[in-house]
Amino acid sequence: MSRVIVSGFSLSIDGFGAGPKQSLENPLGKRGAEMFEWHVGSRHFHRMFGKEGGSEGIDNDFSTRSMFGFGAFILGRNMFGPVRGEWPDDEWKGWWGDNPPYHAPTFILTHYPRLSIEMEGGTVFHFVTDGIEAALERARAAAGDKNVKIGGGVSTVRQYLQAGLVDEMHLALSPVVLGRGEALFAGIDLPALGFSVTEHVATEAATHIVLSK
Repeated sequence: MSRVIVSGFSLSIDGFGAGPKQSLENPLGKRGAEMFEWHVGSRHFHRMFGKEGGSEGIDNDFSTRSMFGFGAFILGRNMFGPVRGEWPDDEWKGWWGDNPPYHAPTFILTHYPRLSIEMEGGTVFHFVTDGIEAALERARAAAGDKNVKIGGGVSTVRQYLQAGLVDEMHLALSPVVLGRGEALFAGIDLPALGFSVTEHVATEAATHIVLSK
């Protein structure tokens, strides 16, 4: 059976996975983008968007791993866009332009139904209104032998953790203090869920930590 993985998930030193006040101008909340410099500066990230350059080395290796080997993705609605409530129209198709970086079926958790959207490069956004387990069932079926990635945001990762449905997490602890935002592990006992640290390595931009069951 495919594994369920959180990968490339950035955290601030004080445990926040997103800054406050997410908006069109600040998709990751205020100052949230500062946590992703290890990823944005990598050669892999540049190539995902058709650009040259970018750093190689450990950060690039983890950036590559964060998108490799997945047959399906699951995202919370806030990861898809800033629109709240009923979908006013079909114009918003994500933060990423016509060719999102997923290149696989991607399931969006929402309370409001919407028809699937087929994008360039193989990404198809499906909107799931009947909960995290239904989304995972569909994602597993779509992924086949490949793994399923829980792509965020914080609330979505927390729900899957609390339900005991995550097998592995790669966290990138960035040297940033946000002070406010969305805390990833508040009230969650990782050892009780079966997690232990199986890999850790530090760079100038982040400390990469892998927790597995």
